[in-house]
Amino acid sequence: MSERTPQVFTDEERAAMKERAAEQKAEGRRGARSAKADAESDVLAKIAEMTPSDRAMAERLHALIKASAPTLSPKLWYGMPAYAKDGKVVCFFQSAHKFKTRYATLGFSDEAKLDDGALWPTAFALTEWTVDVEAAVALLVRKAVG
Repeated sequence: MSERTPQVFTDEERAAMKERAAEQKAEGRRGARSAKADAESDVLAKIAEMTPSDRAMAERLHALIKASAPTLSPKLWYGMPAYAKDGKVVCFFQSAHKFKTRYATLGFSDEAKLDDGALWPTAFALTEWTVDVEAAVALLVRKAVG
């Protein structure tokens, strides 16, 4: 009798890891001059592939980050739109559809300067983009950049 080994990663997680490997190969092939423009094109293409509700939020987030934190550069990270400072991801958008969850996520890496005592949030659920959400996200992004 053979026992089945439980799956460690979901199909979606394995796909994200494959996307990350492809992203790293593409980054290595690009010249420094075209890398920034190509990375933004890649992010915009990935956003365009999203479901309508996720796409609407990702487009608004992209515009907000470009306006509020121009020092961040768009790039793909595990197949998700991400924004980096000095090559290190500070924040990212994860569509609800990508991992079959009920909400999209705005996440922050340990590079984000969101520290607040001994406990602070690093990811936020997004179900819709409102004026209040936009104001809160703008504050978070500006704080994250420092």
